Amino acid sequence: MPSCVYSGNGFKNMLTPWKLLLCQVAMNIFYHVVKAGLCLGGHDIFGAVRENSPTGEFVADINMEGNTGTTTIRLCLTGENANWFFLEGQSIRLNSSYTRGLDREVLGSVLMASLTCYEDDIIQSEYRIMVEILNENDNKPRFVERTIQPLYISELTAINSEAFAVKAKDADGDTILYILDLMSPDANYFRIDLPNSGKVILDKPLDFETKTQLEVVIYAVEMNTGEKYNTTATIIVNVLDGDDQYPIFLPCTPISQDQADSICTNPLYTVNITEKEQDSVLHFSPGPIHAEDGDKDIRVPLSYTLLSGDDHGRFMIDNETGQITLTRRVENRLLTPTYTIRIMAAQENDPKKYTVATALVHVQADNRFPPHFNKTTYKGFVIDNTSPATLVSTYGNEVLVVQAIDRDFRDGVNPRMTYSLAPKGLSTNLYHITQGGILIAKTDLLQPSDRHILKVEAMDQETGETAQTSVDIEVLQKGQSVPRSQFGEERLFGDIDASLAGGIAGVILLLAAVVLCLLIRMMRRWRGRHDPADRSHVARGKHPNVEM
Repeated sequence: MPSCVYSGNGFKNMLTPWKLLLCQVAMNIFYHVVKAGLCLGGHDIFGAVRENSPTGEFVADINMEGNTGTTTIRLCLTGENANWFFLEGQSIRLNSSYTRGLDREVLGSVLMASLTCYEDDIIQSEYRIMVEILNENDNKPRFVERTIQPLYISELTAINSEAFAVKAKDADGDTILYILDLMSPDANYFRIDLPNSGKVILDKPLDFETKTQLEVVIYAVEMNTGEKYNTTATIIVNVLDGDDQYPIFLPCTPISQDQADSICTNPLYTVNITEKEQDSVLHFSPGPIHAEDGDKDIRVPLSYTLLSGDDHGRFMIDNETGQITLTRRVENRLLTPTYTIRIMAAQENDPKKYTVATALVHVQADNRFPPHFNKTTYKGFVIDNTSPATLVSTYGNEVLVVQAIDRDFRDGVNPRMTYSLAPKGLSTNLYHITQGGILIAKTDLLQPSDRHILKVEAMDQETGETAQTSVDIEVLQKGQSVPRSQFGEERLFGDIDASLAGGIAGVILLLAAVVLCLLIRMMRRWRGRHDPADRSHVARGKHPNVEM
């Protein structure tokens, strides 16, 4: 607040001319010098000015009437908000600046000051100045931070109930309208029934197992202004798991390929035993037997029970782990080759929530012989062509069959034997082996003169026993014949026409017959000349076949 300065002659004589000029300017700004007697007859001043008005904006006029005189008076602005005003003539004007704007939301709705009138340093009168700051729409709505923080909602929240509420404030006091952005990712889960309330209603059931987090955008818009200023907030809704799912046995096989569909079927557990087994833990496939609560974030403990198929205690189950034990041996596998067991897993806190799976126990004879291949290495051939799939052949252009022998079966063929190529690599990507042991080549990816060594593994699915062998595959050029045998004699006639080769073979056989006949005749003649008995008969003049 500026101090008051007297305007007497003694004070003027103490100042240099330029300092006197500055004092007069200051007095004109903060104090207005008028004729004596004007301090009387005034009244309180009321005015109004719009916020954000520029410097010098007119606020109000000073209206004081009284007797005139020669006495010099001065006017002083005092009070809490006096620095927002200055005097110009008989007007009060706004004292704002570029860095200090008039903001109703900061200063309030009214500025108050006092106008004091001095006469010879004696207060003659004091009037109140009350100036209303008129509001302008210069603020956008703002969301209250605590209402737009990430939320946590149970998946059991009922439809049509209030999911959450948002709140926005406008410093100008404007009415706010709340609108849901229908283009936001999960807008279909919510709706707003009362636009002015900010209450968001759940419009679609929540499912923790399908979607654990939702995202929705909400607009806060000025309702009663021409500008319609608005702001947005992105609300993150975290879905809390509720106890609404039943247990499931693992591994769980989905009913459909849709990832959003969490419905699946329980596995069928199988195991093989022999007549001699007893007091042993059964290892099922796929195993182990295990169930889990369908509510992933809750994982309520489960209890296991055998509903049927225990065969009077032959099979027992651990209530906590689900492990099944064979207590006594099977007397005759021909009478009961398979046992069917029904297993129930139920929640301990709610037995009504349960699931049931089936386990099959196959009784087999003892396995005495492991599988084996009759060759350590098989030879295969593929003729270059553009076909995407060609059977690999062996000598004599016969289909190559790589098959393991299991002496536990009369014909040596184990129907539970499976074949695979190992290890996985570039070569195995070019070939495929069927469960019958037949190799198929992707011929369009092969090049002439290529050679690949494949490792084939046979596995008995019942016992887990394995056997391995190698297959040496050679890619022949187009038009090249597959060798007839592994000894290589086919190379002599490999490029000769079949009819020509047959004719040559016939000629060779004919020559061999002629040579054989000549040799027989020569042998007979030689024996006739050198036989002593013949010679004695001839000397006597008798035929050798005539008896004496």
